[in-house]
Amino acid sequence: MEKSRDYQEVLLKVQELLESLKYGSITLVVQDGKVVQIERNEKVRMK
Repeated sequence: MEKSRDYQEVLLKVQELLESLKYGSITLVVQDGKVVQIERNEKVRMK
């Protein structure tokens, strides 16, 4: 049950980041089968 709650928290955070990201990437860092860090890299396109 605890794992399910952890996954739900991670998915909600990733969804939040995706909605605010126009260009870039999101990286999940996993350690011992658990997401321990989420990295967001945003690209700014100059026209």
